Amino acid sequence: METLNPGSLTFVLVVIVVYILFTTWLTMRLRSKSSAEFNNAAKSLPAIVVGILLMSEFIGTKSTVGTAESSFTNGIASSWSLITVTIAFFLFSFFLVNKFYGTGKYTISGIIEQKFGKSTKMVVSIIMIIALLLVNLGNYLSGSAAIASILGLPLMTCAIITAVVSTFYFTFGGMKGVAWVTILHSLVKYAGIMITVGVAIYLCGGFKPVAAELPTHYFTWDGTIGGATIFAWLIGNMGAIFSTQFIIQAITSSKSAKEAKRSSLYAALLCLPLAIAIGIIGVCARYLYPNIDPIYAFPVFLEHMNPVLTAIVATSLVASIFVGVSTVALATTTLIIDDFYAPKAKPSPEKLMKVTRIASIAVGFVPLIGVVLAPELLSLSFFTRALRTSIAVVAAMGFYLPFFSTNRGATIGLGLSGVLTSVWYLLGDPYGIDNMYIAVITPFIVMVIDRYIRGNKKQKISESSEFKDAKV
Repeated sequence: METLNPGSLTFVLVVIVVYILFTTWLTMRLRSKSSAEFNNAAKSLPAIVVGILLMSEFIGTKSTVGTAESSFTNGIASSWSLITVTIAFFLFSFFLVNKFYGTGKYTISGIIEQKFGKSTKMVVSIIMIIALLLVNLGNYLSGSAAIASILGLPLMTCAIITAVVSTFYFTFGGMKGVAWVTILHSLVKYAGIMITVGVAIYLCGGFKPVAAELPTHYFTWDGTIGGATIFAWLIGNMGAIFSTQFIIQAITSSKSAKEAKRSSLYAALLCLPLAIAIGIIGVCARYLYPNIDPIYAFPVFLEHMNPVLTAIVATSLVASIFVGVSTVALATTTLIIDDFYAPKAKPSPEKLMKVTRIASIAVGFVPLIGVVLAPELLSLSFFTRALRTSIAVVAAMGFYLPFFSTNRGATIGLGLSGVLTSVWYLLGDPYGIDNMYIAVITPFIVMVIDRYIRGNKKQKISESSEFKDAKV
């Protein structure tokens, strides 16, 4: 893919800079001034704002560029990677939102502690922090790569700019500022994707020539992906939505449990059109430019837009990066402060806010190390969802299968799941078994076995007591 001509490039850069300056000013106007506003906006956000925030977290630059790339290769069935997000948000709204909101906690580790105990809480917190740092590494890599390919800038330069701007957003904005600024980011993102799909279909002369030219499997429900992978996507997205710290933090920012449930439904409805549109973009790119590198399936259409439309789409990719990085880093910071710093230091409100901002800066810049040392780690996306899925399994068992919910079983199950899932991923998913399934099965089996052992011990103790009583 060729970079933009100098005139268009200059115009796009000016628009992006103006956009960054404006959203920076807006963040300062809406910044969080207390820990309550930083963590969950003091429970003041309307359902539609939270819904947009949830949607933006799951459809960022990585999802946009990655799904278009996959559609280029595998067909429109790749849209399932995002359609399953819609399904997962619907299930989340009906089965877990009310339960999570009703705990009064805004961290997944705090919710887990209520159901199991402190040791399980600490394991959950550690797993989630590691997973979220890896998620942001992926956000930096994919987002910076997309922008670098469009603007012709060095990857590391784009990554540093992303880190600086995003860290400013969430360090000062907190949940309150990030939520409201995300409204603008999301409007730009929606516009960028819809403009791109419109241009793609126009250049193809409609969708009929595409359907007539490309192989039939490009338009089947599973393409070359297969039902097993699609089901793994569903499990992964359910696990990520059901357990990810930022999702919990966002829904507990709602004014009530009813509003929280409604926000999840809004997120589901907002994701669906984008999922289909991005799949169509990838297929159209295959029809028009069959010999390009699939990674350019989305940005290749910028070459055929006028400077104004190009600026909107390029800014939409930038906005997606900022949303993804800010929300994930905000969640990571909250876990570090709430689970490790605050319980031991017991700081004053002023000191707590100061340390939170310092921790935020560190969290925002740590993933840059990964950009330098491990640029091949883009494949981590669904692995990080697998890690979070194991937490979702434990949380669901705590609410719906309390008979099997013991602190020891949950702690061992999560620890073992983290180790086995990581090993399975590093070995390349042996025997064709996705590491997602290891993450789901391991904690469940361990908790069931632990309950069985505990039940046998109780039975033996009871029989021993009866025997003693009989002798007496």
